Amino acid sequence: MLGHWVFWIGALFMVIFIRYLLFSGLYHYVLRLRLRDRLRHRIFHYEVGAGAQVRREIQRSAIVSLIFAAFGILVLYLWQEDHTQLYLTLTGTRDVIWLLLGPLLFLLAQETYYYWIHRWMHRPGIYERVHRWHHESIETTAWTAFSFHPTEAVLQAVFLPLSVMIIPMHALAFLTLLAIMTLSATINHAGIEVFPARWSKVPVVRGLIGATHHDVHHKQARYNFGLYFTFWDRWMGTESPGFRERFRRFTNPED
Repeated sequence: MLGHWVFWIGALFMVIFIRYLLFSGLYHYVLRLRLRDRLRHRIFHYEVGAGAQVRREIQRSAIVSLIFAAFGILVLYLWQEDHTQLYLTLTGTRDVIWLLLGPLLFLLAQETYYYWIHRWMHRPGIYERVHRWHHESIETTAWTAFSFHPTEAVLQAVFLPLSVMIIPMHALAFLTLLAIMTLSATINHAGIEVFPARWSKVPVVRGLIGATHHDVHHKQARYNFGLYFTFWDRWMGTESPGFRERFRRFTNPED
């Protein structure tokens, strides 16, 4: 039985790690190499992203991918044992409602969990043992997205089995959320702002976190702790006072 689970953890590790390599590499290639001239004003730095830093990030990401795979198999086990709220069919109004409500609650719950865990990881004594690995990438790259200490990876991954035991979600919606997590982490660490300037004027989307917001966190670690949204930073007074101006400067080439 143990060998069975080890096999599936190994298989899922290969899926997660190869997906990470392909997605981060493609994102870096398209945005920073192919579109470099067109998006020059949106790039925070140019030459960082090769050599020792990327090798370190990929090595650490391999360990993180293995941890994520173990928790992924745990979610699968919980589902097989009927300990989760995941479902596969839309058999009634309740299932349709949760098809929309479940992912929303998941994102809000994860945002809340991550914000406060993130702030805790910045406490003296905790930061040096857990979170410093991630902040060694001051100038982040697309490969920084999974570059964590193993303890931090566990703290992030433990949310997944907890969430599926509590929040009703369609299985495909849950898998989509996992893809969104990877996409968001890559966008926020790639060192290039992809959100358009006009988003800062639209109430619904201006609260989304992008590369500018998270780049500030890697350079000024006392600000910008959010994951997807800025509302906790705004409510708790931890959003960088210069973030809005910095976003405007990187999204307006004429300035």
